[in-house]
Amino acid sequence: MMMLNHQSQSQRTALVGLLATLLPFFFPNLFSPLSRSFPSMFSEWNAPKPMHSSLLEAALLRQIICDAVAVAKILNSTLVIPHLEVNPVWQDSSSFADIFDVDHFIQVLKDEVSIVRELPSELSWSTREYYATGIRETRIKTAPVQASAEWYLENVLPVLQSYGVAAISPFSHRLAFNKLPINLQRLRCKVNFEALAFVPHIRQLAGTLVNRLRYPPSQSQETGTTHLKEGQEAIRNQLGSKFVVLHLRFDKDMAAHSACDFGGGKAQKMALAKYRQVLWQGRVMNSQFTDEELRYQGRCPLTPEEIGLLLAALGFSNTTRLYLASHKVYGGEARISTLRKLFPLMEDKKSLTSPEERAKIEGKASLSSAVDYYVSMQSDIFISASPGNMHNALVGHRAFYNLKTIRPSMGLLGKLFLNKSIEWSEFEEAIRAGHRNRQGTIRLRKETQSIYTYPAPDCMCRSS
Repeated sequence: MMMLNHQSQSQRTALVGLLATLLPFFFPNLFSPLSRSFPSMFSEWNAPKPMHSSLLEAALLRQIICDAVAVAKILNSTLVIPHLEVNPVWQDSSSFADIFDVDHFIQVLKDEVSIVRELPSELSWSTREYYATGIRETRIKTAPVQASAEWYLENVLPVLQSYGVAAISPFSHRLAFNKLPINLQRLRCKVNFEALAFVPHIRQLAGTLVNRLRYPPSQSQETGTTHLKEGQEAIRNQLGSKFVVLHLRFDKDMAAHSACDFGGGKAQKMALAKYRQVLWQGRVMNSQFTDEELRYQGRCPLTPEEIGLLLAALGFSNTTRLYLASHKVYGGEARISTLRKLFPLMEDKKSLTSPEERAKIEGKASLSSAVDYYVSMQSDIFISASPGNMHNALVGHRAFYNLKTIRPSMGLLGKLFLNKSIEWSEFEEAIRAGHRNRQGTIRLRKETQSIYTYPAPDCMCRSS
């Protein structure tokens, strides 16, 4: 985050500019717990492309911007609309204005923080490249994780006053969730849940997806199975069908890093072990445990088959409309086939829209993620196959609007799937009992927990 200082006739104010670059070394927690394995920008090799990068980008970008607004408020400064740099991994050149409605952003926050669209021309030299090419007195690299408001006043404000400019890098996770004034906490929530609205064409495409999920075409698909046609007919007879959004998180990185056994036999175990060694050189804590121990600890990501069985045990049937927010999984279509058998009315962006309708988002990871995020917010139920950034962001956003989100009990599921002799009735009963309080119940934020994941009580309860 970059801050600049300039003089006005009546007062001296700080001008804050955020250069939100989604580079792994800039945001070390981006691939947590994988972050330490990612190479630097000068490395001779590149880590494999994250298969859910678009969803990670949407979730993390919101948090960074919310914190930047709060810091601008702390310093009584002006915020410059963020400039997003092209990421070398997924090559997305989308700007802030390509993703978010700038006019709406400025309007919602006009009584909180002064916001301008661009740096003045005389300050255009102050870029990330400038700070990357040498040691600059105005760059602040010591911002601690979970820094307090006092830290910014004591360490950043003097630099601004002395030099007129200050750059804070890294900035991700550099503002505390505890011991902040309630007005700052609520400002962060106002940014996250109200000010950050997607641009009209994203809302339009996402709205089209939601409409087609709620009101599927009257003609049945030519599948050759009576079972599927009956399911579609049942849905068509409902006014405004309900639908579930499933975020699948089962890419090769996750499978390898988990060190779990996913039933692929000796060949798969060896392939994942080799992949794990190449990426993390043996620095994978999970590899010291057996598969059984890992599952008992709830450390194994759910496969598409397992998340399908969870949903079925919770009462979802072959008439449930399921939207996949992301489904590039390790093992490809073969892995998804079991999930598709359980939920034949499964859809995604490609199945619901034409290439012409998707033209504006093709090849744009951030725009694609924005569409999925919007659809997820409009769904009746959201569930993620494993905890992560996308899951956390939507848990908080949906909690703020009192929407239902299912949080899988990873420890319970691990134990149940280890029991190879368990019968369906026993499995179903255990799943329902274990998830009775994990289907949308508001959870109060504990100390150090993120306000973006747990907005209650800070942003949802009035002061006494």
